[in-house]
Amino acid sequence: MLNFIVPPKQGIPFISVQTMAKVISDYGVEQCITDLVDALEQDFLRWEKFEKSSRFASHSKDGVIELMPVSDGNMFACKYVNGHPINTKRDLQTVAAMGILSDVETGYPILLTEMCILTALRTAATSAMLAKYCAPKEAETLALIGNGAQSEFQALGMKAIIGISEVRLYDVDPAASKKTADNLSNSGLKIVICNTLEEAVLGAEIITTCTADKRNATILRDNIVTEGVFINAIGGDCPGKTELDKNILMRADRVIVEFEPQTRIEGDIQQLSSDFPVVEFHRILKGEVPARTSANDLVVFDGVGFASEDFTALVFLRDLISKQKGYELLDMIAQQPDPKNLYSIVNNYSKTPVPAMA
Repeated sequence: MLNFIVPPKQGIPFISVQTMAKVISDYGVEQCITDLVDALEQDFLRWEKFEKSSRFASHSKDGVIELMPVSDGNMFACKYVNGHPINTKRDLQTVAAMGILSDVETGYPILLTEMCILTALRTAATSAMLAKYCAPKEAETLALIGNGAQSEFQALGMKAIIGISEVRLYDVDPAASKKTADNLSNSGLKIVICNTLEEAVLGAEIITTCTADKRNATILRDNIVTEGVFINAIGGDCPGKTELDKNILMRADRVIVEFEPQTRIEGDIQQLSSDFPVVEFHRILKGEVPARTSANDLVVFDGVGFASEDFTALVFLRDLISKQKGYELLDMIAQQPDPKNLYSIVNNYSKTPVPAMA
């Protein structure tokens, strides 16, 4: 049986946004991403152990709400997450996310946490992990197309794992690029704000596209993508949303996905026929298929985010907070002395005198 962080009768460990910020700040963003890459590799190596499914999605005119479940037989994880680009006009987050980790043997939740920050970390770690195996050797320059909530994490992840030294920023909203540049001003990276997408992409060995709009779009055109680069396309997350010119995919030497059934629905490959060849990343990690065979290969990661990555992040967080002891306990599971007498909680409460209000 899994050892709980604390005995479950004491409550469920809960990580708020402010607690998460402190935990990650104390440990270090780059160190978190580095550790997450190691953990992700280990979990992708045991890919067959996971009970996998595409996420459940409820679409509306303004966005999508999703549930992302997965289990390895010992623990079960699920993330609630939305994607509403219109929210920025309402002074709200585009993404609101929370996650739960549970013990399969008892069914008890053992962690409840915010997952806006944690998702950004695991997405950056996944991108950096793919770049570790797919990017050109000694890559130095990252073009970051789309400078929203993920951008700083992406840059720091590529710095920590790949060793990039320059980041070129481009966004249709110049204020987003300035925000990212300001946040990365003390990162040790050379930050260049570009006026055009072409300026950002020219000469970059790694191109990351991370845009939020839920529409089919051609963020990256075929005629500006040269041989030998690694394209980290991570904006895809629902049907009807794309970022890449389909010709980029068709001429790529390798198109890599996480969980093929989900990516066929949500990724950039939704533009192509159902038999278009792709490779799931776990096969590259296991050495079954090479990521690239020459320095001139064009390699694309069609990343949509998969639930096993959230599982990895939740377990990482569980272990991290068990060392830091900086979490709250939520009284969310009934814990009466007689497990069969649930009514006793209500009955005893009704007999407890309620203090008079002043």
